[in-house]
Amino acid sequence: MTRALTGHDLVYAGIALAAGLLAAFLLRVLLRRLDRLAGRTNWRGDDVLVDALRMIAPWAAIAGGAASAAAALPLTRTVQHNVNQVLTLTVIFAATISAARVVAGLVRSVTQSRSGVAGSATIFMNITRILVLAIGFLVGLQTLGISIAPLLTALGVGGLAVALALQDTLANLFAGIHILASKTVQPGDYIQLSSGEEGYVEDINWRQTTVRNLSNNLVVIPNAQLAKTNMTNFMRPEQQLTILVQAGVSYDSDLEQVERVTEEVVAEVMTEITGAVPEHEPAVRFHTFGDSRIGFTVILGVGEFSDQYRIKHEFIKRLHRRYHEEGIRIPSPARTVALQQGSVPFPRQRGTDSAPDDMTTTRPV
Repeated sequence: MTRALTGHDLVYAGIALAAGLLAAFLLRVLLRRLDRLAGRTNWRGDDVLVDALRMIAPWAAIAGGAASAAAALPLTRTVQHNVNQVLTLTVIFAATISAARVVAGLVRSVTQSRSGVAGSATIFMNITRILVLAIGFLVGLQTLGISIAPLLTALGVGGLAVALALQDTLANLFAGIHILASKTVQPGDYIQLSSGEEGYVEDINWRQTTVRNLSNNLVVIPNAQLAKTNMTNFMRPEQQLTILVQAGVSYDSDLEQVERVTEEVVAEVMTEITGAVPEHEPAVRFHTFGDSRIGFTVILGVGEFSDQYRIKHEFIKRLHRRYHEEGIRIPSPARTVALQQGSVPFPRQRGTDSAPDDMTTTRPV
């Protein structure tokens, strides 16, 4: 049997509740200042911890004040128990959300601070966030007095049925984890698939990999398909790469002069064009006696895959201008064709009795 409610009970309860609210306000002010201080540091982890405390600490203070207010009132045992459970669940909910933020934020901080790890891949953050929320949900059920053992058993049996029904989804999930763990593909890499898709990897989540091609369109590739296809990664093991440009000069050209002028143009492009590799050593390799020219290959260094188009553009323009200034001729392909009367009929011309026996002509191809 409970005693009657008095004015002193209401005063004590009001003071306890006001104290909880005041503590929550002071904690928010303090944590806001700590957040500004944490933003000045280079470590991302302190920002994550302060952000989590800004949520859990005020709610804990309010729950504590409400619990003290309820204890000061002459409530029945059942009501008191229900109030305590509600407040406990509130704290558990806030703590779970904060813990999920902390874990996901720390995972992001670690992945962004290390090379070779998926800095922007959301799959790891999603998995850790789901695990923390699931643990918080089970703790809340246990707090309510609900046994989680039958639930875990049912989840185990039902999980098998779900796994059979979601084979493709699970295949994409594990394929994404395998891709990230093997470090063959990471966000920011430029890849090209055997099926023709290519571009920069934007993100790898639990189901698919998003690729942005050079025209800024997004290509969505299921993780399972990406894991089993032939793929070229132009960013690994090194981001810098070399490209080959084919050229040719006429047979009457001085090859020593051609090599010297070409190397000068290569050195000029490597030092002046954005995206080139200044320390790249110019290289010219003659390789073919063609029908109308001597062919050679020019090797250029580029910083990353997409830089090659700009560098090729500038190199060809400058090389053509220098060849023109130096008197080096770039011949167009030509072919000599011999025509005979027996193979190709010719119309009679005025003033002649017959067509010529044969005719030889040279025309550009």
